[in-house]
Amino acid sequence: MQIITTSLAPAAIGPYSQGIIVGNLVYTSGQLGLDPATGEFASSTIEGQTRQSIANIEAILKEAGTDLTRVVKTTCFLQNISDFAAFNAEYESLFPGKPARSCVEAAALPKGGLVEIEVIAER
Repeated sequence: MQIITTSLAPAAIGPYSQGIIVGNLVYTSGQLGLDPATGEFASSTIEGQTRQSIANIEAILKEAGTDLTRVVKTTCFLQNISDFAAFNAEYESLFPGKPARSCVEAAALPKGGLVEIEVIAER
């Protein structure tokens, strides 16, 4: 098992890793739409936070030696399921494949985020 850390994604805000490599799989922790340089949300919209969340995932995957084309499963949490259509449009435009996915509404996300995404990817 190998811990993944990159300054190109937000630092963990709790006792966890940005990602872990086990065998030929990479597991990322949930990524909010936080700008890694400022620690603040990159946007106040679901679209902007989705883009930044996926950019953060992409940075972690790159550090682990893989990329978005190798994502096999995503788990997505939305603060408000009524944002699903707007979220889905951004998500579809940024993931080159169609990984398996779960998407649920969460009662609340850390720091008041609108979206949090975690992935499992192949190396």
